[in-house]
Amino acid sequence: MNKADLIEALQKETGLTRAKATQVVDLFFDHMTQALARGDRVEIRGLCSIFVKQYKAYNARNPRSREPVQVPPKKLPFFKCGKELKERVDYK
Repeated sequence: MNKADLIEALQKETGLTRAKATQVVDLFFDHMTQALARGDRVEIRGLCSIFVKQYKAYNARNPRSREPVQVPPKKLPFFKCGKELKERVDYK
């Protein structure tokens, strides 16, 4: 499922126009992105939690030239699956 599929499903389930459904989905993703950019944790009970992991700078080596390279610190979003989602996916 991608963003367009999500918009279509929201439109069918709620009877919203395509424009309103798109607006709702965009608003949802915008607020999640803003929260993560601030360093907040996004938690949707039963589905997932998303938080930002901070990685320190480190020294690496370029595999082609074998020269040392300084990798800068970075922040990356980390997705953790919720218990209910795990159970639904692994349903037998």
